[in-house]
Amino acid sequence: MRCIRYISLVLFSLLSLVGWGQEVAVDTVAQTDTTVRMSKLQLMKARAQARINEKMNEPWDTIRDNGYWWRAMKHGKVDLDGGSIDYPAFIDFCWKVYKWGDKAFNSYDTAYVVSTGKNWKFMFKSNNWSDNYTGEPMRVVNFDMRSKLAANMGLQLSFMAVSVGFTIGVTNLINHEKVSKKLDFSFTCARFAADAYYMENRGTTTAWFKWKEDGEKQGYKFEEFGGLHRKAYGLSAYYFFNNRRYAQAAAYCFSKYQKRNAGSLIAGICLQHRDMSIELDELPQAVQELIPAGEEMPRFLYNDYCLLLGYGYNWVLGRKWLLNLTVAPYVGYRHLLATNHEDRASAWSLNLRARLGAVYNHKRYFVGLQNYGDFHRYKSERHHFIGSLLDFTALVGIRF
Repeated sequence: MRCIRYISLVLFSLLSLVGWGQEVAVDTVAQTDTTVRMSKLQLMKARAQARINEKMNEPWDTIRDNGYWWRAMKHGKVDLDGGSIDYPAFIDFCWKVYKWGDKAFNSYDTAYVVSTGKNWKFMFKSNNWSDNYTGEPMRVVNFDMRSKLAANMGLQLSFMAVSVGFTIGVTNLINHEKVSKKLDFSFTCARFAADAYYMENRGTTTAWFKWKEDGEKQGYKFEEFGGLHRKAYGLSAYYFFNNRRYAQAAAYCFSKYQKRNAGSLIAGICLQHRDMSIELDELPQAVQELIPAGEEMPRFLYNDYCLLLGYGYNWVLGRKWLLNLTVAPYVGYRHLLATNHEDRASAWSLNLRARLGAVYNHKRYFVGLQNYGDFHRYKSERHHFIGSLLDFTALVGIRF
């Protein structure tokens, strides 16, 4: 029995040694492959860095003539703040203007807002939007018209405040024609922001018509209503009163980090042009029969000149998340460009815009979700409706 016990112990030990040796061999191969891959990447990086250093350190003409600044720039010797190089008057002027503007309009309290430390951004965006109208275009019928979702996808490259991008209209590709168009421009710094837009939509809408007949409510749903034509463009500019602690750019431009919760009162101006018309011939026959003979649908064509007053707030959620909510009513004067003398329209322009943004930052990478809504009210003796533009954007990007 004792002999059998010794033999079993020896066999168990040998099997353990064999198994241990095989496991080490597998791990060693995996680690060796990883090490080889890392070595290749490091070697490529080292070679690229060596070529850059060799190019920048190669002999060059250092005579201080009018072309010295260009040769110094090519060899990485640029020092606009040092004053050791005489740059051309225009470049020197532009640099001084930039430094003055950066200090005057883009400085923050670093306890609340800090720079990302990167000047370049590259983003992939998916943008979806629709325009909607609800109310009473005529006293005899109510309506609710919702355009189909227009989808755009694109790329954007930004350097500081300058951006270039390329966008594909997915909806237009599917329909094989330009049924919708939307262009946006925006500029944001610490003290103020400005934005402009152009929107045109000739696509069909899903329309609900409701009316009363013999005291009972009637309704009709039109899936492909093509009689609604609309176009709008506008420009707005507004100032942030708490601009030292509140950064709108952290939520929508991704060029700053908001470190602590902060909000700001916002005030500015908003100018808009709107054009909407409905073709009566495109209405359902049941709706056309309700319209008195000889009555025509007016063209809603007008300009709005408004003052904007609102509030924006940034919530810092943990170390990586940021949530922004901005609400801004704007009220002013409405100037009608197409009038119906039998229908007096209110000269008051009452509107509202709201924006909700969420950002997730991870080192150089960021992900953003942005919702935007713009609501306009039109009121006259015969017509009353609210038009809205709803916009949703999802994006992912990298800073470098």
